[in-house]
Amino acid sequence: MQMEFLPQGPALVIENTQRVLVIADLHFGIESEFERKGVHIPSQSRKRFDRALACIAEARADLLVLLGDVKHNVPLTSRQEFWEMPAILEAFRSKIPFKITPGNHDGGLERFLQEGELLPMRGAVIDGVWYAHGHTYPDPACAGGLLVVGHHHPMVSLYDEVGCALHDRAYLIGDVDGDCLHLEPGRGQTRIMFVPSFNELSGFDLLELKKSSLGPLTKCTNLNDAEVYLTDGTFVGTMAAIENSRP
Repeated sequence: MQMEFLPQGPALVIENTQRVLVIADLHFGIESEFERKGVHIPSQSRKRFDRALACIAEARADLLVLLGDVKHNVPLTSRQEFWEMPAILEAFRSKIPFKITPGNHDGGLERFLQEGELLPMRGAVIDGVWYAHGHTYPDPACAGGLLVVGHHHPMVSLYDEVGCALHDRAYLIGDVDGDCLHLEPGRGQTRIMFVPSFNELSGFDLLELKKSSLGPLTKCTNLNDAEVYLTDGTFVGTMAAIENSRP
């Protein structure tokens, strides 16, 4: 298996027998929630969409996997999403076949999709890799493989002697406790990869994941030994090392 990082996304290409482009947490329509809370941000959908198209062009992939939360508003679909989602998805469809692992923000998204584009809620295997949004317990059959998820929006802050030198989205890769996740026994170690949010307005400090209530995956992952990578694939240390380096 080979991985290629696209920092302009951030996005990821995973290649076994085919090239799969992975994008997590687009959250189209997020600006309407900010507006309801009194924060007026012009829609960034066009810029976000253009970044996604640039990643599709660069990746030269066979398939696009969207790791859920393609839309943002819950439980309803906002007016902004009704306007934007059909054209966005049709544009993706015209460039590359895609599959979506439904996220907790994707209620109603199926009305914009064609048959076969929506994967099961607990994830599915594609070319030897399991993909899921990450807000629920995964399919027990993912045991012994690599599980790639979104939902957690990991970000990392690195410090030097002056102060915070870098604050950016990041990937997190670690081992999961199969018993904790009720995975099929006897199939070897299961690895998990947390993919950062493509949406530039959302992020969650990875050191806060230990005490988060984002779902079962972080509670069942050995976070201390988990490896942290920047969006260009640069390894920056384990979570424990990063935590110990904090001032």
